[in-house]
This record gives sequence, C-alpha cells and structure tokens, in this order.
Amino acid sequence: MMDFPLTLPAIFRHAERVFSRREIVTRRADKSIHRYTYADFAARTRRLAGALKPLGVAPGDRVATLAWNHYQHLEAYFGVSMTGAVLHTLNLRLHPDELAFIVNDADDRVVLVDETLLPLWEKIAPATRVKHVVVLGNDYERLLEQAAPFADDRDFDEHTAAAMCYTTGTTGRPKGVLYSHRALVLHTLAVCLPSAMSLSEADTVLPVVPMFHANAWGLPYAAVMMGAKLVMPGPHLDPASLIDLFVRERVTFTAGVPTIWMGVLQALDANPGAYDLSSLRSMFVGGAAVPPALIDAFEKRHGLNIVHAWGMTETAPLGTVSHLPLELASASDEAKLESRAKQGRPPAFVEIRARNENGIVPRDNQTMGELEIRGPWVAAGYYNRTDCADRFTDDGWFRTGDIVTIDDRWFVTIQDRAKDLIKSGGEWISSIALESALMGHPSVAEAAVIPVPSVKWGERPLAAVVLKKAASATPDDLRAFLAPQFPKFWLPDAFEFVDAIPRTSAGKFLKSALRERFRNYQLA
Repeated sequence: MMDFPLTLPAIFRHAERVFSRREIVTRRADKSIHRYTYADFAARTRRLAGALKPLGVAPGDRVATLAWNHYQHLEAYFGVSMTGAVLHTLNLRLHPDELAFIVNDADDRVVLVDETLLPLWEKIAPATRVKHVVVLGNDYERLLEQAAPFADDRDFDEHTAAAMCYTTGTTGRPKGVLYSHRALVLHTLAVCLPSAMSLSEADTVLPVVPMFHANAWGLPYAAVMMGAKLVMPGPHLDPASLIDLFVRERVTFTAGVPTIWMGVLQALDANPGAYDLSSLRSMFVGGAAVPPALIDAFEKRHGLNIVHAWGMTETAPLGTVSHLPLELASASDEAKLESRAKQGRPPAFVEIRARNENGIVPRDNQTMGELEIRGPWVAAGYYNRTDCADRFTDDGWFRTGDIVTIDDRWFVTIQDRAKDLIKSGGEWISSIALESALMGHPSVAEAAVIPVPSVKWGERPLAAVVLKKAASATPDDLRAFLAPQFPKFWLPDAFEFVDAIPRTSAGKFLKSALRERFRNYQLA
C-alpha cells in the first residue's frame, strides 16, 4: 500500500477539485451577506498561503487568528496549515492579559485580526512579540492581491503540527494543545460518520460554536471535506440572527453550547409556528451538560432534534456522541429521553474507561470514577509544559477530570467535574444532576449548584437560580419539584435567585465565580 500522508492539504485539494460549485455564506459584522463558491475559497486560500513566506513564516511557526466565524477565517484554517505552519486560534473572550500570555507562550509570529476586534488586539499587542499583524479587511485583501498562489506541490510528515488551541484556564494557566495533521484528518473522518455527525454534500452546516474554540468542534474541516454548504454567522450569535440564517439558508446541521440553544428555544416559544425550520435535521449540543428538559422542549414543541455530545480541547474535541441506540427505538419516551440526555458513546478508535480509588469501575451506570480516554486525536501532553504529568496515566490514557458513570451500552454520563462534586457527610452529590433537574422547572431559565460549608455535614448544595422573565418560584417550590427525583440529602439547603450566572469564555457556567461570591455562606 502507498504511504499516503494524512494531511489537511489533501482535504483541501479534494474540495477544490470536486466541490468547486458549492457555496460558502457569511453574515458580516455589518450584517450584510457575503457569498462565494468553494472555487473562490480555494483560490484565495492558496494566495493566503503564498503570502505567508514573505512575512517570514516558516514550517512549524505559529500564525494566530483573532476572529469570528467567517469566510476569511476559513481561508486561514487551510491556508496556514498548507504551508506547514501552525494555525493558532485565539479565544477573543479571554482577558487581554491572558491572551497576551497565550500569544507569547505559543510564540506567534503573525496575527490575523478582525477589523472589529482591533480595540481588543491593541490592549494585547504591547505585551507580545508578534512581528506582523494583518487586519482582516483592506489589509488582508491587499495581501492576497499581491501574493502568488501557493503551489502545494509537496507532501510533509502527517505527524507535524497543523493547529493549536489553548484550554480556557479556569483552573490555572491556559495550556496549549498541538494537533497533528494526522490527528485532525482522522478526527474529521470520524466526525462525518453516521454514528457521529453524519455530514454529507447534501448538508448545509452552520457552526455556532466559535472557530476559536476547540476547532469549532471540527466542523470547518468536516464540512469542507464533504463539500457541504457552509453558513458562517460572523459575530451575530443572538437568537433572532441565528434563526434568520436557519430559515434563509435552509440549514440542515448546526452546533453550539447549551446557553445558545436556551436563547433560541425562548425565541421559538415566543413565536410558535413563525419559522420554517423543517430543513434542520440536527442541532448538536456540547460544552456543558444538556438539561433533559431542553431536549424534550425542542422535540415536542418545535419538532427539532437535539443531539448531545461531549469533548475537550484535549480531544480535538469529539469524545462521545449520544445517538439513541437501536435497541431503544421502541422504548418509552422517558427511557429515550434518559438515554439522549447522557453524554453518549465514543466513536470508533476512541477508547474510554473510568477509575476511582478502587481501580477501574464496572459499567453499571452507578459506580462513579474519573473518565480516562485515549485515541488517535487525544493529546499525549501539553505544549511547553512539564508540570502536567499527572493528567496522563502511566499506561497512556488522558485523565479528563470528569467524574462519570458508564453503563452496559458504553454510554457515558458525566456526574460532575472532580472539583465541583459536593461531599456531604461522606456522600457524593452531583451538581450537574441537580442543575439539569432544576432547569426542567417551568419557571427556571438557568441554574448552577455549588458546595457551601456546613458545620454538620462539611458541604451542602446551594443552588443559584435565574428565573424566566415574568416567572416566579420560591425555594420551597423548587425543593418540592426536586424531591421526587433525588434522595433527600441531595436537596439543596439554600436557593439564591440571581440575575445571571457567570460564564467562562466557552459559555460554560463559571462556578469558581459563584464560589467566590458565596464564600462566606455558612450553613448549620
């Protein structure tokens, strides 16, 4: 057999030759719509690749992007890696000081910056060593006009780095993860499988998940490989703008974090029957546990299919997908919903196990342990870090920090992050399970549960709750709602009604901020 390298340029060349007439659509910052074909995309991507060498970019050098989801960012996804350089997406929601640290840690040589994000870059730039800044506007267009198209006439080692992302750093300094061409190609193939996202040329894909967050879950690579029509939302991620694109472009597939879909659900509920979303076959949700009530509401009230998935920056990011198993096709609605609300099963080539202080835990849907994972797109270490060896086992598995159960069908259910589990009187309480249940209450928009000190029990749960507009509920109402679902000792001792729950840059609940806010809370 030929030793054919698995590289991103091979995906690019395939799309360039086979799908030249397919369309890429972007909603710009000014809300105008930009359209062009894969042929246009390919020609411009080659020019971007050709422009990098005169800027001093050599194979292995990092080229950063500070940008929203749009066609120019897509050009960078392939144009940078085509040259042997490394695409480094910067999370624009991080603090400028944190971004400056990341830019310097990665040693970025060039940064491509959205024109609308220049004020943010100007806060970062003085603390960095970046040699060239290209503004994704007139500067970028002139750069392409002046560049000779890159020939892409050589193969390179599939194990060389193609892209780079940093963890969000909620538990310490951000950590860099380098993805090889091989890892990204295999991840892309897996994403497109029917057991994962089942993408094809017939799809119209709208990635709501940002291209600066975990490679937009691999969707830019997967859509291009399959020749799907791509619809990019730009910076407009409000429910009205997203729904407009779903309808206007006949989107079939989309993906984002739960908070995005909570907003979309509220908009649909406020205007029942107003939008034709009949083309939308799948809405993938990841980044945080999905409340069963959210899955149920989309399906029963709007006929839309939510698919739960789990992953991390360290897993490129696909780790598990929760499609309903065939043997549950005739099960009760309750059993189906219970299964779909789990984080799901791993795709082919990804292996999972859970371990606690007693060793590898049985697959019984009851025994909790820390999820460990390995596979061809799972990180084996962090860039430029020698202090994280404890995240990897001696036999080559990555320790995720997620506390899970695994059932006899290999479905994972995340019970909590290790740091968020509540230990009350020697027994563990899952904050995620309580949050998911609370968000099933008709008056609750969002809920986050944290531990607070208790003289008697060590820790007890406190629920921070955001009520829906014009809705009302008392602590007793919420406790009574939870009581049939959990053991008595699980029920929160305190409920605090808040205007909003703090979030990380990835849209997850920032529980460290809640713990700080309620640090002086003391229960008897």
